[in-house]
Amino acid sequence: MNTLLKLKKVNLKYQTGNKAIKVLRDIDLETKAQETISIVGESGSGKTSLIMLIAGLEKASSGNIFFEGEDISTMSEDAVSDIRRRKIGIIFQSFYLIPNYTALENVALTLELNRLPQPITQAKHLLERFGLKHRLYNLPSQLSGGEQQRVAIARAIAMKPSLILADEPTGNLDSENSKMIANILFQYAKEEGSSLMMVTHDKQLAKQAKRSIQIQDGKII
Repeated sequence: MNTLLKLKKVNLKYQTGNKAIKVLRDIDLETKAQETISIVGESGSGKTSLIMLIAGLEKASSGNIFFEGEDISTMSEDAVSDIRRRKIGIIFQSFYLIPNYTALENVALTLELNRLPQPITQAKHLLERFGLKHRLYNLPSQLSGGEQQRVAIARAIAMKPSLILADEPTGNLDSENSKMIANILFQYAKEEGSSLMMVTHDKQLAKQAKRSIQIQDGKII
């Protein structure tokens, strides 16, 4: 199986006045295509920062991040943004849906921006696949938390990304919706051959991944 992602001696630190706050320290990590991984650790351990670095939403202070063989840590912001748009799907704990767009419009917009054919048809298909046929024309404010997260997932995977990054995707949901979202993510990754990397505090959810990575004080232990 091919290597999808490789991090070599990656560090992330923030400068506040004369003090440097080290968030991630000498991270070495390699993942394969079609792998499912959970990232666990205490609050403030650096889990979300790791996801943000991999997504290219943060820039490492030092070290290298390779995605599909390309060193994204040395690329321009535009080049990284292009890779993220086409190949990486990101799901957050907060849904970040456009409030004045319907569920269908929220998903179709991603496809339109990437100039894919028949964006409305494709968006409908995805939402129906996730049990939202009856919610296509509802605004986010008219959807439950579980429904909003399903729309957010459909938007994130609309481009059929090689890598899905999920940061506490069930953090704002009750147990029933948490199970549904977890099943959707793992089933989709399996069916489409995507890799899934998920930050979670949910021990049961973490166990569903084939591999678990624990972070403590900015280091993989």
